[in-house]
Amino acid sequence: MSTAIKIPILDLKPAYEELRAELDAAYRRVMESGWVLLGKELEAFEAEYAASIGVKHCVGVANGLEAMQMILMARGIGAGDEVIVPSHGYIATWLAVTHSGARPIPCEPDPTSYNLDPERIAALLSSRTKAILPINLYGQPADFTAINTVAAKHGLFVLEDAAQSHGARWHSRAAGALGHAAGVSFYPSKNLGALADAGAVTTNDAGLAEQVLHLRNYGSMVRYQNEVIGLNSRLSELQAAFLRVKLPHLPAWNARRGALARIYSERLRGVGDLALPGEQPGANHVWHLFVVRTARREALKAHLAAHGIGTQIHYPTPPHLSRAYAPAGWKRGDFPLAEKYAAEVLSLPIGPHHTPAQIGEVCESVREFFARG
Repeated sequence: MSTAIKIPILDLKPAYEELRAELDAAYRRVMESGWVLLGKELEAFEAEYAASIGVKHCVGVANGLEAMQMILMARGIGAGDEVIVPSHGYIATWLAVTHSGARPIPCEPDPTSYNLDPERIAALLSSRTKAILPINLYGQPADFTAINTVAAKHGLFVLEDAAQSHGARWHSRAAGALGHAAGVSFYPSKNLGALADAGAVTTNDAGLAEQVLHLRNYGSMVRYQNEVIGLNSRLSELQAAFLRVKLPHLPAWNARRGALARIYSERLRGVGDLALPGEQPGANHVWHLFVVRTARREALKAHLAAHGIGTQIHYPTPPHLSRAYAPAGWKRGDFPLAEKYAAEVLSLPIGPHHTPAQIGEVCESVREFFARG
């Protein structure tokens, strides 16, 4: 008989309990309006989110993948072009490039942050390179100072995957405002999560924002007048209303995550072969995930499950070894850091509604595992 999970990796119910009155009011407001797409709730959220990160434009779309895809489409990046992407991270980033018609070019991670290593970009450039697409992985911004310097030198577009970094900062600038444009996901598990798929494009480029406005709605701004070949990728009024409720709570929720991350860092330092995550100089980490590494990952995962503690592997298969990219011809050994991390990473519970006592219990269980030898 399996052990019941008492400390889940993710539980969306406590957030609803905390904001029940506000979320229920938002639901009623939308339902009573009779307007479910491209209305006032979306316009208000777009303005509020843009203001929160210090950009001029936010365009709500259906999800983060399509946000990145439409940015590339708006820039005219497609067939025959190459986009540098992280070798370590979720496959959605690669899929956005592929759906645009371009080819993803994997770049290995920095061993200390797991983000795309700017020092490796130059060796990957070719006459076909048009953009760099870093992920702010696990809640920590990539080194955009170095990335933007390389991009400016070679005339490249910088598209930020800000799906995991709501509220994070790189020096004085907010995630979502670090490149020329950003694709944002509001998937329910994110630091700022809707209650279904949702996403946005953020940018200071008025022309790009205008193009995305067309692309998200079948290539049309006026009904039945289609200027370009677009998508059906709209952030609904209901999800926009829910996100408006949650947005003011994001700083406090991120602060709770940070406090829990400090507990992990203090109590798990020097335990076994655990490699703990760190905060890079200049980065404000918002701890979307707390990811450790160990060569004994599977055994540790099983031990924690037996003690009622949920964990997850982000991400078990590097994109270059997925069946989806088999036609590209990449093989095991091509990107050894990505493969090593995929074999060792384990995400421990962390969220604004986990308690210090729960995180302490996770730490004790981890320490017990390694004390057994």
